[in-house]
Amino acid sequence: MAIYYFIFAVVFQKGTDDFVPFLLVGLVVWQWFAQCVSHCSAAITQNHALISQVNFPKVVLPSINIVMDTFKFSIVFMLLLIGLWVMGYPPTWSYIYLPLILTIQFLLNYACGLIASALIPFVPDLSNLIPHLLRLGMYGSGILYTVSSLPENIQDILAYNPMIWVIESYRDILMYNQIPNVSSLAIYTCAAISLYALARLIMRKLNPVFARALMQR
Repeated sequence: MAIYYFIFAVVFQKGTDDFVPFLLVGLVVWQWFAQCVSHCSAAITQNHALISQVNFPKVVLPSINIVMDTFKFSIVFMLLLIGLWVMGYPPTWSYIYLPLILTIQFLLNYACGLIASALIPFVPDLSNLIPHLLRLGMYGSGILYTVSSLPENIQDILAYNPMIWVIESYRDILMYNQIPNVSSLAIYTCAAISLYALARLIMRKLNPVFARALMQR
Protein backbone atom coordinates (compact mmCIF):
# COMPACT_ATOMS: atom_id res chain seq x y z
CA MET A 1 0.00 0.00 0.00
CA ALA A 2 2.82 2.37 0.91
CA ILE A 3 4.51 1.83 -2.46
CA TYR A 4 1.33 2.40 -4.46
CA TYR A 5 0.47 5.43 -2.35
CA PHE A 6 3.89 6.96 -2.95
CA ILE A 7 3.75 6.35 -6.72
CA PHE A 8 0.18 7.48 -7.39
CA ALA A 9 -0.48 10.03 -4.64
CA VAL A 10 2.97 11.61 -4.23
CA VAL A 11 4.78 11.18 -7.55
CA PHE A 12 1.87 11.42 -10.00
CA GLN A 13 -0.41 13.52 -7.74
CA LYS A 14 -3.39 11.27 -8.51
CA GLY A 15 -4.46 10.67 -4.93
CA THR A 16 -7.47 12.12 -3.11
CA ASP A 17 -8.20 12.89 0.53
CA ASP A 18 -9.52 9.37 1.04
CA PHE A 19 -6.85 7.66 -1.07
CA VAL A 20 -5.45 5.57 1.81
CA PRO A 21 -8.75 3.83 2.70
CA PHE A 22 -9.65 3.77 -1.02
CA LEU A 23 -6.41 1.92 -1.74
CA LEU A 24 -6.64 -0.35 1.30
CA VAL A 25 -10.12 -1.64 0.44
CA GLY A 26 -9.12 -2.36 -3.15
CA LEU A 27 -5.90 -4.15 -2.24
CA VAL A 28 -7.40 -6.32 0.50
CA VAL A 29 -10.35 -7.41 -1.65
CA TRP A 30 -8.17 -8.09 -4.69
CA GLN A 31 -5.65 -10.11 -2.69
CA TRP A 32 -8.40 -12.48 -1.58
CA PHE A 33 -9.36 -13.11 -5.21
CA ALA A 34 -5.77 -13.36 -6.47
CA GLN A 35 -4.61 -15.70 -3.71
CA CYS A 36 -7.57 -18.04 -4.22
CA VAL A 37 -7.01 -18.29 -7.97
CA SER A 38 -3.23 -18.60 -7.66
CA HIS A 39 -3.29 -21.30 -4.99
CA CYS A 40 -6.16 -23.25 -6.56
CA SER A 41 -4.49 -23.27 -9.96
CA ALA A 42 -1.72 -25.53 -8.66
CA ALA A 43 -3.85 -27.62 -6.30
CA ILE A 44 -4.27 -30.61 -8.61
CA THR A 45 -0.89 -30.64 -10.34
CA GLN A 46 1.01 -30.38 -7.06
CA ASN A 47 -0.82 -33.44 -5.72
CA HIS A 48 -0.31 -35.67 -8.74
CA ALA A 49 1.21 -38.46 -6.62
CA LEU A 50 -1.86 -38.60 -4.38
CA ILE A 51 -4.24 -38.44 -7.35
CA SER A 52 -2.50 -41.35 -9.07
CA GLN A 53 -2.85 -43.57 -5.99
CA VAL A 54 -6.25 -42.69 -4.47
CA ASN A 55 -9.60 -42.22 -6.18
CA PHE A 56 -11.46 -39.26 -4.62
CA PRO A 57 -13.30 -36.14 -5.83
CA LYS A 58 -10.55 -33.83 -7.04
CA VAL A 59 -12.65 -30.79 -6.18
CA VAL A 60 -11.49 -31.34 -2.59
CA LEU A 61 -7.97 -30.14 -3.40
CA PRO A 62 -8.77 -26.60 -4.62
CA SER A 63 -11.54 -26.37 -2.01
CA ILE A 64 -8.94 -26.75 0.75
CA ASN A 65 -7.06 -23.77 -0.65
CA ILE A 66 -10.26 -21.75 -0.86
CA VAL A 67 -11.03 -22.42 2.80
CA MET A 68 -7.51 -21.54 3.92
CA ASP A 69 -7.34 -18.33 1.88
CA THR A 70 -10.83 -17.30 3.03
CA PHE A 71 -9.86 -17.85 6.66
CA LYS A 72 -6.76 -15.67 6.23
CA PHE A 73 -8.82 -13.05 4.41
CA SER A 74 -11.34 -12.95 7.27
CA ILE A 75 -8.57 -11.93 9.67
CA VAL A 76 -7.21 -9.28 7.32
CA PHE A 77 -10.72 -8.03 6.59
CA MET A 78 -11.43 -7.54 10.29
CA LEU A 79 -8.21 -5.53 10.58
CA LEU A 80 -9.33 -3.50 7.56
CA LEU A 81 -12.66 -2.73 9.21
CA ILE A 82 -10.93 -1.63 12.41
CA GLY A 83 -8.56 0.55 10.38
CA LEU A 84 -11.46 2.18 8.54
CA TRP A 85 -13.31 2.86 11.80
CA VAL A 86 -10.18 4.49 13.23
CA MET A 87 -9.79 6.63 10.09
CA GLY A 88 -13.34 7.95 10.45
CA TYR A 89 -15.47 5.47 8.49
CA PRO A 90 -17.71 3.94 11.20
CA PRO A 91 -20.24 1.15 10.57
CA THR A 92 -23.49 2.28 8.94
CA TRP A 93 -26.80 0.71 8.03
CA SER A 94 -25.40 -0.11 4.57
CA TYR A 95 -23.36 -2.88 6.26
CA ILE A 96 -26.43 -5.11 5.93
CA TYR A 97 -25.39 -5.63 2.30
CA LEU A 98 -21.86 -6.65 3.23
CA PRO A 99 -22.59 -10.40 3.73
CA LEU A 100 -24.16 -10.55 0.27
CA ILE A 101 -21.14 -8.90 -1.40
CA LEU A 102 -18.82 -11.24 0.50
CA THR A 103 -20.85 -14.23 -0.67
CA ILE A 104 -20.79 -13.06 -4.29
CA GLN A 105 -17.03 -12.64 -4.20
CA PHE A 106 -16.59 -15.99 -2.47
CA LEU A 107 -18.51 -17.71 -5.29
CA LEU A 108 -16.49 -15.76 -7.87
CA ASN A 109 -13.20 -16.71 -6.20
CA TYR A 110 -14.27 -20.34 -5.91
CA ALA A 111 -15.46 -20.58 -9.50
CA CYS A 112 -12.34 -19.01 -11.02
CA GLY A 113 -10.12 -21.13 -8.78
CA LEU A 114 -11.90 -24.35 -9.79
CA ILE A 115 -11.73 -23.52 -13.49
CA ALA A 116 -8.00 -22.74 -13.25
CA SER A 117 -7.26 -25.93 -11.32
CA ALA A 118 -9.27 -27.99 -13.83
CA LEU A 119 -7.60 -26.59 -16.94
CA ILE A 120 -3.94 -26.57 -15.92
CA PRO A 121 -3.47 -30.40 -15.92
CA PHE A 122 -4.46 -30.31 -19.61
CA VAL A 123 -2.83 -26.97 -20.50
CA PRO A 124 0.32 -26.83 -18.30
CA ASP A 125 1.58 -23.58 -19.82
CA LEU A 126 -1.44 -21.84 -18.34
CA SER A 127 0.26 -22.01 -14.93
CA ASN A 128 2.93 -19.60 -16.22
CA LEU A 129 0.29 -17.27 -17.64
CA ILE A 130 -1.95 -16.97 -14.58
CA PRO A 131 0.40 -14.72 -12.50
CA HIS A 132 0.61 -12.29 -15.43
CA LEU A 133 -3.16 -12.37 -15.95
CA LEU A 134 -3.69 -11.65 -12.26
CA ARG A 135 -1.27 -8.73 -12.37
CA LEU A 136 -3.02 -7.38 -15.47
CA GLY A 137 -6.38 -7.90 -13.77
CA MET A 138 -5.20 -5.95 -10.75
CA TYR A 139 -4.41 -2.89 -12.83
CA GLY A 140 -7.73 -3.26 -14.65
CA SER A 141 -9.91 -3.55 -11.54
CA GLY A 142 -9.97 0.04 -10.31
CA ILE A 143 -7.78 -0.62 -7.28
CA LEU A 144 -5.47 2.34 -7.86
CA TYR A 145 -7.92 4.72 -9.53
CA THR A 146 -11.58 5.57 -9.90
CA VAL A 147 -13.01 3.82 -12.96
CA SER A 148 -15.54 6.62 -13.52
CA SER A 149 -12.65 9.03 -14.17
CA LEU A 150 -11.58 7.08 -17.27
CA PRO A 151 -12.82 7.75 -20.83
CA GLU A 152 -16.15 6.11 -21.60
CA ASN A 153 -14.69 3.76 -24.21
CA ILE A 154 -12.25 2.41 -21.61
CA GLN A 155 -15.06 2.08 -19.06
CA ASP A 156 -17.06 0.03 -21.57
CA ILE A 157 -14.16 -2.41 -21.92
CA LEU A 158 -13.51 -2.66 -18.19
CA ALA A 159 -17.21 -3.26 -17.53
CA TYR A 160 -16.63 -6.93 -18.40
CA ASN A 161 -14.40 -7.28 -15.34
CA PRO A 162 -16.67 -8.31 -12.43
CA MET A 163 -14.02 -7.41 -9.85
CA ILE A 164 -14.55 -3.73 -10.65
CA TRP A 165 -18.15 -3.95 -9.47
CA VAL A 166 -17.16 -6.04 -6.44
CA ILE A 167 -14.48 -3.59 -5.29
CA GLU A 168 -16.70 -0.56 -5.90
CA SER A 169 -19.48 -2.23 -3.89
CA TYR A 170 -17.14 -2.73 -0.93
CA ARG A 171 -16.09 0.92 -1.12
CA ASP A 172 -19.68 2.13 -1.36
CA ILE A 173 -20.63 0.16 1.75
CA LEU A 174 -17.51 0.66 3.87
CA MET A 175 -16.60 4.23 2.94
CA TYR A 176 -19.48 6.11 1.37
CA ASN A 177 -22.56 4.71 3.19
CA GLN A 178 -24.17 3.76 -0.12
CA ILE A 179 -25.96 0.57 -1.11
CA PRO A 180 -25.19 -1.32 -4.34
CA ASN A 181 -27.49 -0.81 -7.30
CA VAL A 182 -30.28 -3.39 -6.95
CA SER A 183 -30.35 -4.39 -10.62
CA SER A 184 -26.57 -4.75 -10.75
CA LEU A 185 -26.68 -6.72 -7.51
CA ALA A 186 -29.19 -9.16 -9.00
CA ILE A 187 -27.20 -9.52 -12.23
CA TYR A 188 -23.88 -10.21 -10.49
CA THR A 189 -25.50 -12.59 -8.01
CA CYS A 190 -26.95 -14.67 -10.84
CA ALA A 191 -23.67 -14.48 -12.75
CA ALA A 192 -21.61 -15.64 -9.75
CA ILE A 193 -23.97 -18.55 -9.07
CA SER A 194 -23.98 -19.55 -12.75
CA LEU A 195 -20.19 -19.40 -13.00
CA TYR A 196 -19.84 -21.47 -9.84
CA ALA A 197 -22.28 -24.08 -11.18
CA LEU A 198 -20.31 -24.20 -14.45
CA ALA A 199 -17.03 -24.64 -12.57
CA ARG A 200 -18.43 -27.52 -10.52
CA LEU A 201 -19.75 -29.14 -13.70
CA ILE A 202 -16.32 -28.89 -15.34
CA MET A 203 -14.66 -30.43 -12.30
CA ARG A 204 -17.17 -33.28 -12.22
CA LYS A 205 -16.75 -34.04 -15.93
CA LEU A 206 -12.95 -33.99 -15.78
CA ASN A 207 -12.63 -35.78 -12.44
CA PRO A 208 -12.13 -39.29 -13.97
CA VAL A 209 -9.35 -38.19 -16.35
CA PHE A 210 -7.15 -35.98 -14.13
CA ALA A 211 -4.84 -38.87 -13.17
CA ARG A 212 -4.34 -39.87 -16.80
CA ALA A 213 -3.64 -36.29 -17.85
CA LEU A 214 -1.03 -35.83 -15.12
CA MET A 215 0.71 -39.12 -16.00
CA GLN A 216 1.08 -38.01 -19.62
CA ARG A 217 2.82 -34.76 -18.75
